Amino acid sequence: MLPLRSCCHHFTQPSLYNRLLFSLKPSSVFLLISPFNPLKTLTPLFLNPNSRTMSTRPSAFDVLMANSKKKTPTQDSSPKKRKTPEAETSNKTAILENHNQDSVLKPNEDTHLVNESKSEEVLVKKQKMISPDESVTELKKKAASFDPRKAAYWRDGERVPFMFVVKAFDAISKESGRIVITEIVTNMLRTVIETTPEDLLPVVYLSANKIAAAHDGLELGIGDASIIKALAEACGTKEAHIKKQYKELGDLGLVAKASRSSQPLMRKPEALTVAKVFDTFRIIAKESGKDSQEKKKNYIKSLLVAATDCEPQYLIRLLQTKLRIGLAEQTLLVALAHASVYSDKHSSPPAGLDSPLEEAAKIVKQVYSVIPVYEKVVPALLADGVWKLSETCNFSPGVPVGPMLAKPTKGVSEILDKFQDMEFTCEYKYDGERAQIHYMEDGSVEIYSRNAERNTGKFPDVVAAISRLKKSSATSFVLDCELVAYDREKQKILPFQILSTRARKNVVMSDIKVNVCIYAFDILYLNGQPLLQEQLNVRREHLYKSFEEEPGYFQFATAVTSNDLEEITKFLEAAVNDSNEGLIIKTLSRDATYEPSKRSNNWLKLKKDYMESIGDSLDLVPIAAFHGRGKRTGGYGAFLLACYDSNNEEFQSICKIGTGFSEAMLEERSSSLRSKVIPKPKSYYRYAETINPDVWFEPTEVWEVKAADLTISPVHRAAQGIVDRDKGISLRFPRLIRVREDKNPEQASSADMVADMFNAQKHNHKNDKDDNEED
Repeated sequence: MLPLRSCCHHFTQPSLYNRLLFSLKPSSVFLLISPFNPLKTLTPLFLNPNSRTMSTRPSAFDVLMANSKKKTPTQDSSPKKRKTPEAETSNKTAILENHNQDSVLKPNEDTHLVNESKSEEVLVKKQKMISPDESVTELKKKAASFDPRKAAYWRDGERVPFMFVVKAFDAISKESGRIVITEIVTNMLRTVIETTPEDLLPVVYLSANKIAAAHDGLELGIGDASIIKALAEACGTKEAHIKKQYKELGDLGLVAKASRSSQPLMRKPEALTVAKVFDTFRIIAKESGKDSQEKKKNYIKSLLVAATDCEPQYLIRLLQTKLRIGLAEQTLLVALAHASVYSDKHSSPPAGLDSPLEEAAKIVKQVYSVIPVYEKVVPALLADGVWKLSETCNFSPGVPVGPMLAKPTKGVSEILDKFQDMEFTCEYKYDGERAQIHYMEDGSVEIYSRNAERNTGKFPDVVAAISRLKKSSATSFVLDCELVAYDREKQKILPFQILSTRARKNVVMSDIKVNVCIYAFDILYLNGQPLLQEQLNVRREHLYKSFEEEPGYFQFATAVTSNDLEEITKFLEAAVNDSNEGLIIKTLSRDATYEPSKRSNNWLKLKKDYMESIGDSLDLVPIAAFHGRGKRTGGYGAFLLACYDSNNEEFQSICKIGTGFSEAMLEERSSSLRSKVIPKPKSYYRYAETINPDVWFEPTEVWEVKAADLTISPVHRAAQGIVDRDKGISLRFPRLIRVREDKNPEQASSADMVADMFNAQKHNHKNDKDDNEED
């Protein structure tokens, strides 16, 4: 083999091949260097001069992002490269070094033809490559002084390393302050925008621990058993060993990190990229049919084999959809807005803004509440910036908005106090299933739940009724309504429990045994026009003009407009007598716009039993249980319940519940939870050390619970720091109402809601009482 100097000299001799090669424009040719012998093969490859060199094959998301603004280096200007000291070499030595096995060297950016002593030579300047840990140090800097170029350790246009994102996750998991977390995420997103904007969408999705919008219905569909099997095969160990470690550590992600680091490999796999991981996740989600679980396992195994450092830990957590690093989605939206402001050098914020960052965050959160689809929001931000986002992302049928929610109130007099000098209306509060019905221009219909899940297959009778009873003038619309079980022979509303017996998908019309009636109370879109910013009286007028009523099939919510105390009280009694939960009271003509995904002060809910208790039921998550005594020996006697703090992504204990169960109900709930037992509490459970349950559960169920009132507690951690700096809030005399199958644990009552309910009590308890005595 020739020495490096001789080889390069030999290559540059004026042969016909070389004259042909160097007569081409530099932007039309680059040199591909063998990773195994860099000087053995030099092959000319002809490319589109405007193409960007990527380290992996473009995914479907590259196509999606094609219209977004990209910061592509021009042909006659090289991107700025950070320099590092190099070993001293002869000026006539060509230093050829490939970045990784997929990388290539582009003459305009990395190769300079140096004409010295009348000889042409190739000189490749090495780019300074900081380590992932050094990159994290940069990410922790204040956003105002952060330079994205200093945090990137890959070239412009190359795929973002998965390691970059998981190192940021690891840094976030060690922080508790919202401001610090927001800045780390902001800086991470800015770095991606600066180097590889095509990867911003998958980075945002992984940070949200999602692979698609909720209404797409795309889920990974893998359980711990498949993950454990894949992990065992990837690490060359037995499943029993993985299960044993899982029991000891209580976190399959930590097991993966420990197992992977001890497994030697003969050949180092290609480093994982964000695009590779995200695309593989979506492939896993789309696998179905025969052998789908085996295929999913093999995809997971391929990712784990290539994972290094802390990548296995976060791969597993992402696959389990239990990232649990304290990054709430609202914080991610704020960081996305801030990153857009810092990265947008072409437009200025509107004049007169005191805080552009705060205003940008409001815009992004508002738009996302109306269009909760990152595929729409992220490209719009990249293309036109945050200040035009409200114009470029518009609400339209086919994309469900988050439903507007009502705040609880304890009595009619409280309503009159809150809505004094305002016109308001009272509607029946139906005990059914909240639904958003979308009717498209082509006549197709989609039905979405309050969680944005597609329920069209569950209600074919609703699809038929809505298509039949809409007026011809309504060519497209979005309807907010309640689907209620209904006995058409007796013309009577049936309890929610009857509705819950219907099959959940692929329902055939001829098999329907529980009929439903559509009770419509709002219209959000009509004939190409969003109505969210219209007042309720205007929206209601559009609603009434667009549909025909038919008893038992489609009816408008029963309503009355009055500010008379006696009349509203009688209306409440009538609602309850008609098998409804109570009333919803809404502002009508002022401050009466539709506020997506918000529990608004402009909607209040009033139930008959509010006046006898705390004002509203709470949706809580069972996280542990205590063994029973006496006749309950051998089973569970009481359960530890928790609310959910979305800001810190944690479940906070609020009470023990052991009364109000029938023996059948207790056994039913116990049987359901036995399969959810875990060896130790999750790291994101908050409770006092004095609470010692006998078993802990995975957070899976949501229970609707009522109580006598709320009280400050030294034992429980619900809303700690909101009402009292050191103490939480607990429930006195809680009782189970029902299991909320329509909610997931993250949709349980929030810590903020618990604090609001406590503050709303007429007589706050001054004494701190341990509710262990009450159970």
